Amino acid sequence: MKQDIFQAIADPTRRAILTLIAIQALTPNVMAEKFDMSRQAVSKHIKVLQECELIKPEPSGREIYYHFNPKKMQEIDNWLAQFRKIWETQFNQLDKVLSTLKKQKK
Repeated sequence: MKQDIFQAIADPTRRAILTLIAIQALTPNVMAEKFDMSRQAVSKHIKVLQECELIKPEPSGREIYYHFNPKKMQEIDNWLAQFRKIWETQFNQLDKVLSTLKKQKK
């Protein structure tokens, strides 16, 4: 069963893994060294991220390096875009109110 991208990024450990991999492709063993958990626990997080295509495996000899998939993050950005417009509108309205109040005090 394919994982939901939003459930995948809801977990702080998976977000931390994404941050690490965004900087540089890593093996599961290297990732496990960065966290206070077992290699198996990290592997479960990797599996979730891979199932929703946020990371991609690339075999290299006996190792598997996981790479960040920025194209998949576009789904999250697209979803957030609708809220970004609302926030920007509200902030612009607030700026106008504050500007008016500031002018009235002078």
